[in-house]
Amino acid sequence: MRLKDKLAVVTAAASGMGREGVLRFAREGARVAAIDLNAQALAQLAIEVAEHGHAPLETLVADLSDPVQARGSIHEAAARLGGIDVLWAHAGIPGPATVEGMDLDEYRRAIDLNVTSAVLAAGEVARHMRARGGGSLIFTASVSGLVGSMMSPVYSAAKFAVVGFAKSAAQRFAADGIRVNVVCPGLTETPMKQGFVGRSGDPEETAANERKLLAAIPMARFGLAHEVADAALWLASDESSYVTGVALPVDGGYTCR
Repeated sequence: MRLKDKLAVVTAAASGMGREGVLRFAREGARVAAIDLNAQALAQLAIEVAEHGHAPLETLVADLSDPVQARGSIHEAAARLGGIDVLWAHAGIPGPATVEGMDLDEYRRAIDLNVTSAVLAAGEVARHMRARGGGSLIFTASVSGLVGSMMSPVYSAAKFAVVGFAKSAAQRFAADGIRVNVVCPGLTETPMKQGFVGRSGDPEETAANERKLLAAIPMARFGLAHEVADAALWLASDESSYVTGVALPVDGGYTCR
């Protein structure tokens, strides 16, 4: 088992890539705490983990756009698990599509969830990982954190910030045995996909956006949630023990251009 006896936390864990991460981490022997705002989905995930015969899932309901809850959920997860070896800080939202006349409340929420929650998670988890002799801290950014996104400029700015923060934190925490890396998914078949391609609600525009994005992917398909979770699993495991400060595209070749 690749994460045998590891203590792992996944945020935004109730659906999509985060959910797949919880299932994979548990399958590979980790004790897992899942943090999300959706209590019902967390409860269902806990049932699924138990049905597979894995260690019981710890579930924590928190709004990670709230700094008090974002910080507190990390410490509560550590208390329940007995420490933290792995954190996949996966929370994020698409944010506003426009720049002109942008709703600043929508903008601030996008920054809070995409950037601030990641920074707070790193700051709070570091002492728990130091107490365990090190750990693996993984953030979710995006291909839009590696190349600019015409469709989602605010999201792109936020994810560039996550990548930059991770590269800096990797240097800061290396002496503590804490590795810091980023997974950068391309457009992936998850509930959030519609938030990127279908913001207008116009089916024709949504279809045109999908065609445009698909044409830029050499593998000619969108990603699957488990493919991103598998990348996070590798970064969480000792198989990547000499890997830190990396922003890993999981994008079917989109960023090869």
